[in-house]
Amino acid sequence: MALGSLLDAGADLDEVRSLIDRLPIGGWKLSVESVMRGGLAGTKARVETEESGVVRTAAHIVGLLEEARLPDRLRGRALAAFDALANAEGRIHNHPPAKVHFHEVGGLDAIVDVVGTCSALEVLDVGEVYCSPIAQGLGMIRSAHGQIPNPAPAVVELLRGAPTYGLQLPYELTTPTGATLMASLATGWGPMPAMRIEASGFGAGDRDMEDQPNLVQVVLGQLTSVAPDGQPLLLLEANLDDATGEVLADAIAALFGAGAADAWVTPILMKKGRPGHTVSALCDLALGAQLAGVMKQETGSLGIRGQQLTRWPAARTADEVEVEGRAVRVKVSAGRVKIEHDDASRVARHTGKPVREVISLAEEAWRRGGSIPAPPPVLGVIDGMNTGGDGDDTGGDGDDTGGDGDGTGGDGDDAAS
Repeated sequence: MALGSLLDAGADLDEVRSLIDRLPIGGWKLSVESVMRGGLAGTKARVETEESGVVRTAAHIVGLLEEARLPDRLRGRALAAFDALANAEGRIHNHPPAKVHFHEVGGLDAIVDVVGTCSALEVLDVGEVYCSPIAQGLGMIRSAHGQIPNPAPAVVELLRGAPTYGLQLPYELTTPTGATLMASLATGWGPMPAMRIEASGFGAGDRDMEDQPNLVQVVLGQLTSVAPDGQPLLLLEANLDDATGEVLADAIAALFGAGAADAWVTPILMKKGRPGHTVSALCDLALGAQLAGVMKQETGSLGIRGQQLTRWPAARTADEVEVEGRAVRVKVSAGRVKIEHDDASRVARHTGKPVREVISLAEEAWRRGGSIPAPPPVLGVIDGMNTGGDGDDTGGDGDDTGGDGDGTGGDGDDAAS
């Protein structure tokens, strides 16, 4: 379905076939047809094979990909996909990844699916892929190991850390092949990023479901930004009126340990005049679910709220100087140099000097050995431009990306999601 969506969005079928044909394997055929699913037109990609019944190992497939004369980016994506699958299967079956035996995903049709999807991305010159939350069905499904839960254990393992949701449908809505592609290709997860749309396509599945169209959508385009160099982040918060100072301090430490870019506590007045605190954390969009779980666990809050916002961090470099023969780290940005306080405190304890003197000596040492860049000009805000953090405006670098979550994305030219 992913391959069909990219072909539907404009990837040339002959060029895709030509790239797949570089694999040292034969006995496969790729064709397409236009079909209707739930009243929408889509492209059904069909892979027909003459299977030999060979069960391939991860090492075997890596050898096939290394032997093929594929473009570097295409080969890297395909290797990443099978590496993700090997690690997932290895954890499930307690085997070393290189010795994992691929059953369904090691079949010739699945190899053509994966390499074909990566080839279509290459033909479209897509450099970044964004993916929406991934749907899962329920019940039981048949596999090479017999009846297994839906979603399959491999799918669950591959999508660890990715946003997913369940539907009341007794179908396998996400296959191991699809999960492998999304887990290895996705640059980011969530809603479609700010972009200028250039093309879109639908890839169709075999089943025509009654309740919804059985389609994967891809959107190709170029990233846009509301302001230069903005960085999209997620702000997570919880209001607490029953947390002690010790709990709050431990929560902040745990949030930093889980990858928060920043975390803090704000005193507030809550209902019934109760004094309380707001615990806040800033994090990358991809870490949202992980940080929300940490915040909930550490604070005992019954709910976490969040919103997307944009920040403009100053460019900085890291360096190191010596004070009394001891290393002190410094951060250098336009117009200033900042001493790492923990390092200054450590040197102060060992030398007996006041911390402020150690900081002064470190700054002096830096100025002797380097130079501080001039401060940048003041950035003017264009009237009417929304630079707030309500989740609608995000930064971008002008590269191309896309998506509503089912497709794929670009390398500064075209992208999808």
